[in-house]
Amino acid sequence: MALTTSVKIGRAPVPVTLTDSATAKVADLIAQEGNDQLVLRVAVRAGGCSGYSYDMFFDAEVADEDVVRSFGTVRVAVDPESAEMLKGSTLDYEDGLQGAGFHLTNPNATRTCGCGSSFS
Repeated sequence: MALTTSVKIGRAPVPVTLTDSATAKVADLIAQEGNDQLVLRVAVRAGGCSGYSYDMFFDAEVADEDVVRSFGTVRVAVDPESAEMLKGSTLDYEDGLQGAGFHLTNPNATRTCGCGSSFS
């Protein structure tokens, strides 16, 4: 896994690690957006069939309380509440015959739904 810089803002734990393949894919997607100031925001939201769901999107703003971590040229921002629920998680990207996509492995999830997009 490629890790170049770690910044811990506030008292929240550093929550998400990106694999090399996830880092490369996110960097490619940011390049396609044409704005190298974007960060990948990873968050946990209430909802989903298991209680919480994951949310990932590009964001142009980083709040002072966000936990920010850099992987190569990719910066990942997580709000403090989500950081607690994501602590120790890994984001991976797979591109195969069965379909391409990001997969978040969260060691704090005690139960997940069948589709894998929500947890408790």
